[in-house]
Amino acid sequence: MTIDAPEDVAWLDRDERAAWMTLIAMLMSVPAAIDAQLKRDSGLNFFEYSILSHLSRPQDHAVQMSNLAHLAGGSLSRLSHAVSRLEKQGYVTRRVGSDGESRCVQAFLTSTGYDALVAAAPAHVREARRLVFDNLSPAQVRQLQRIAHELAAAASPDTVKQVDAAIEEADRAEREGRGDPCVPGGC
Repeated sequence: MTIDAPEDVAWLDRDERAAWMTLIAMLMSVPAAIDAQLKRDSGLNFFEYSILSHLSRPQDHAVQMSNLAHLAGGSLSRLSHAVSRLEKQGYVTRRVGSDGESRCVQAFLTSTGYDALVAAAPAHVREARRLVFDNLSPAQVRQLQRIAHELAAAASPDTVKQVDAAIEEADRAEREGRGDPCVPGGC
């Protein structure tokens, strides 16, 4: 590992520093507030809610564990522990599936898990609106999506590819009338 000399670093200017500090504040405070609301109202943490949400999107309610880890924003180890907790609650099961070329482990959303997600969704959406969308104009929401996409792509291109596919599928389901507005397939 090479260490740059301080004079070789392109230090942040005033605007960049202010944006960075504000971004860090948002990254620390918004997820913590969402997590607290979910725990208080549904007993789920944000990671568990994200797992259930992503499992609700495909018609068969199953997602390969490695893909689910990317989508939910965790490692395979963290996902495995969370899925074990969700299995104990009857919300998720695991099964061995096939992606056509190899065997893989899939997580599957049970009807009990779906019901828990549907019950948790309204309060979660209200909190997401209160913390984010009620504070932005429609143009700012579109800017936020573009900026967040660029930053996430720089940090984890594979995750962004999966999120893009999930957004595309949610849009397609909505166009085809397959989406349930009560379920966070869109949130």
